Amino acid sequence: MGEWKNFKLSELGEVIGGSTPSTKREEYYGGNIAWITPKDLSGYQYRFISKGSRNISEEGLNSCSLKMLPKNSILFTSRAPIGYVAIAENDLCTNQGFKSIIPNENVDYMFMYYLMKYNKEIIEAMGSGTTFKEVSGTVMKNVYVKIPIDKKEQQKISKILSSLDEKIEINRKINENLEEQAKEIFKRWFVDYEFPNEEGQPYKSSGGEMIESELGLIPKGWEVKKLESIINISNGRRPKNKIKLKNRQYCIPIIGSSCITGYTDEFLYDEHVLVIGRVGTHGIVQRFKEKIWVSDNAMVIKSNYYEYTNQILNNICYENLNVGSTQPLITQSDIKKHLIKVPINRLINSFEKIVSSLYEKYYFNECEIQKLYSLRDTLLPKLMTGEIDVSKIDI
Repeated sequence: MGEWKNFKLSELGEVIGGSTPSTKREEYYGGNIAWITPKDLSGYQYRFISKGSRNISEEGLNSCSLKMLPKNSILFTSRAPIGYVAIAENDLCTNQGFKSIIPNENVDYMFMYYLMKYNKEIIEAMGSGTTFKEVSGTVMKNVYVKIPIDKKEQQKISKILSSLDEKIEINRKINENLEEQAKEIFKRWFVDYEFPNEEGQPYKSSGGEMIESELGLIPKGWEVKKLESIINISNGRRPKNKIKLKNRQYCIPIIGSSCITGYTDEFLYDEHVLVIGRVGTHGIVQRFKEKIWVSDNAMVIKSNYYEYTNQILNNICYENLNVGSTQPLITQSDIKKHLIKVPINRLINSFEKIVSSLYEKYYFNECEIQKLYSLRDTLLPKLMTGEIDVSKIDI
C-alpha cells in the first residue's frame, strides 16, 4: 500500500463560496453565465453539471464579487441541505449555498469528487445554525481528510468508481430516451391525432373524420369520459413500522408523494401501480411493479390501460386541482372527475403493447442501475480508507 497522509481541504485546493445577484435587477439574470443553486442538484443523478435552471449576466457576476469556478471544480452544497456533490462540466459559478473546491496539483479532481462523497456525513455533522445547519468557509477549509500521496493511486481509485458511475449514467440516458419515446408516441397519437389509420397512414393529416366534444375536436369513434372510467384509485396508509435505511428485514420501500421516504417490513402492493402525491408535492408520477408500501401522503392508481393512464397523469395540471391553503392537497375526487379522451380499443391496446415493451427495457436497465449503485456504495468506503489496496494493481 502506498503512503497515505492527512491533509486539510485547503491544502488540496481553493475553497470558494458563492453569492446571489440582486433579484430586483432583471439585467443581472438571463445572460450566458451558468449559475448553480442547491435546488439544481436536488434529485440530480449525474456527476457532471453544466448549468442550472437560471443563468446570470456579466453584470450580475460583477455585482456581487462572484468568482467563476473552472471546469472540473468540485461543487459541494454547504446548506439546505449539506452534502450534494457535483463536478463542474465547464466554467460556472454558484450561489451562497456552496463551498466549492478548485483542486490543486496535489489531488486528482475525480478522486476529490469521491472523497467529498465519502466525507459527506462527517462534514454535515460540522454544520451549525438554528434554523438550518450550514458549513462555513473556515470549517470547510479545516476539514481533515486522509488520501494517498501518489496521484496515480488516487486516479486508480477514481477510475474504479468512475467505471461504475459511467455505466449507471449510460443506463440513465438510455432510460430517459425510452421515456421520451413513450411521450412522443402519446403526443403523436392522442394529442396530434396522427395515429396510424387502418391503412397505416397518419389519421388526421390523411383526412380522418373529426367530431366535436367537450374537449374540442376528437377523432370519430372516440369518447370523452371521466378518468374514473378507466382507473381504480385509493389512498396510501401510514406504515406500522418504519426505518430510514434499508436492511434485510426492513427492505420494502415506503413511497411518499415524490420519492422513497423509508423502509418497512410489510407490503401493500405487488403489482403494476402508479403513485401520485396527495399531500405536499404534486405532479410526480411514480410507477412500480414490485413490492411497495404507499404512505398516506400519496394515492395509488391501478388501470388496465396502465401506460395510457401514466401519460394522462403526467399531463394533468395539478396546480389547478389543489384545494389546500397552507399545504397543497389533492383528493381522489379531483382525479376521478378529470375529463379524458378515450380512444377506440384497437388503438389503446396497440399503444399499451408498444409502450410497455419500451418500459420492459427501462425496468431491466433500472435493475442493473440498482446493482451498480450497491456495488459502488460498497466499494467507496473500502477504497477511500485503503482497505482495498490499489497501489500494486495495474489499471
